[in-house]
Amino acid sequence: MTEIAYHQLPAGPRIAYRFTDGTGPVLVFLPGYMSDMAGSKAEALFGWARATGRACLLLDYSGCGQSGGSFAEGTLSRWRDEVLALVAALCAGRRLVLVGSSMGGWLMLLVALALNDSGPGRVAGLVGIAAAPDFTEWGFDEAQQALLATGEVLLEDNPYGPEPTPTHPGFWRDGQGNVLLAGEIALDCPARLLQGQADADVPWDVALRLVRALRSADVQAILIKDGDHRLSREADIALLLRTVQALLGELAGQES
Repeated sequence: MTEIAYHQLPAGPRIAYRFTDGTGPVLVFLPGYMSDMAGSKAEALFGWARATGRACLLLDYSGCGQSGGSFAEGTLSRWRDEVLALVAALCAGRRLVLVGSSMGGWLMLLVALALNDSGPGRVAGLVGIAAAPDFTEWGFDEAQQALLATGEVLLEDNPYGPEPTPTHPGFWRDGQGNVLLAGEIALDCPARLLQGQADADVPWDVALRLVRALRSADVQAILIKDGDHRLSREADIALLLRTVQALLGELAGQES
């Protein structure tokens, strides 16, 4: 099944997803802030998985893309729980490789920690693309954080579209309650972090901070000197697919 389908949450909106079944761990792509499963990286990963017989799951968070709900009510905790519910419904008992882009890179860490609480080893690996953990801290200056603390919506220029980018106070407060980089991130699976050094949104030292924070000894940061935030050029996407393929090969070798 590769067409868009929907999962009805028990007490929430319908979550849109695409799933293709196959061998090995299920690749789960987690989009960035205000993004969805129609992005070029998600589409490329899904197409590669389908062509090579791999399992892959794409989804839209509530309030995004084809899913129901309000974006203004979205938080990391809410979206984490939606991912967990969808994985439980579609990938019960299967190992996962989480692939997170930008905010999705923060979310993949929160999802992995929650899954590890229910049973170690469920998450086989992580692939971050300009992963942005803790961006509610380092991504806003003091004046912006003070505005959000008052309950006001912060509107910023959007380099990727005509409409300003909103940050809602509920999202910011929830993000501040889910910061990770100040301590050890108790994950032991392999992690691969792709990061552009010309990224105007996520400073590349965030990737190095994440390398230090992850408990796993098998963590690699791959810096792309001229890479921007999106990392969606043909060469960037080819690097992503090579990275995922290599990681899956390493995981298969460990199991044989």
